[in-house]
Amino acid sequence: MRVAVCQLNSREERAQNLTVARDLLERAAAGGAELAILPEYVDFLGKGSDTPEPEPVDGEFGTFFATAARELGIWVHAGSFHETGPDQNRTYNTTLLFAPDGTLTATYRKIHLYDVEIAGRVSYQESRTVAPGEETVVAAVAGVPVGLSICYDLRFPELYRQLAIAGAKVLVVPAAFMLHTGRDHWEVLLRARAIENQCYVLAAGQIGDHEPGRTCFGRSMIIDPWGTVLAQAPDAVGVAIADLDLERLETIRAELPSLANRRL
Repeated sequence: MRVAVCQLNSREERAQNLTVARDLLERAAAGGAELAILPEYVDFLGKGSDTPEPEPVDGEFGTFFATAARELGIWVHAGSFHETGPDQNRTYNTTLLFAPDGTLTATYRKIHLYDVEIAGRVSYQESRTVAPGEETVVAAVAGVPVGLSICYDLRFPELYRQLAIAGAKVLVVPAAFMLHTGRDHWEVLLRARAIENQCYVLAAGQIGDHEPGRTCFGRSMIIDPWGTVLAQAPDAVGVAIADLDLERLETIRAELPSLANRRL
C-alpha cells in the first residue's frame, strides 16, 4: 500500500486551508498514494473566538472531503475538525475517514485532551472547549486494519496497545504538535509506538506559526514496524510518500514476537 502524509500550515482563513488541503490530496493521488492523511484541525488554527461553528459529520467539512475522496479515487483521512459536541460549550475533536467512493467509513473522537499549565510558559486547557471521545476505532482501509488517534493521544501508549490488540497494522496520528515539545518528543514517541506495537505509523502534522502566537513543529513522517523512518516531510507545506510492505510487518512480528509474547 502506498500512503501519503500531508503537512499544512493551517491558519485563520478556512477556505484557504481547505484549498491547500485539496491541492495536497491531489499531489498525493498523483504520486500513487492509495491513502492520504491530513493533520489535526486541517480547516482552522487560530484564536478560539474565531473558531468555525461546529458541524455534524455530514456538514460542510465532511462533504468537502467526501467529494475529494470520490473525485480523486483515494482513501482520505481528513485530519480532524470541530464536530458538534454533547453540549453548547464543547465540541468534539473528530477524525473522518472516507473511502474512494466518498463513503464515510469511520469516525474517531479524540480521547485524550491536552490540559497543561506551566507558569510563564504554557497555558492550554483543551477540556474547557472539547469533550473527550470514548471509543477506540480500528477501520479497514483497502483490507488493512488501521487504528485511529489524534495528536495528544500519542503520549498514551495504552491506547495504541489496545488498537494493536484489536488487529491494527497501521496507526495514524494527525497532529498539531507544538514546536517546544515536538523538537524533543515527536519522533521519539512516534518511533516508540511503531516499535512496541509492531505497526506502521503515519503521522501528519501542522507546521509553522498560527494565532494566538503558537508554532507547530511539522516533520510529518511515515515509520515502519522496526522504527525506521521511511519518509519525512521537510520544514515546509508538502507531502511525504512511502510504500508499506505488509509482508515485512509480518516478518518482524514473527522474528521478534514481542506483541504475541505480551502477558498483560
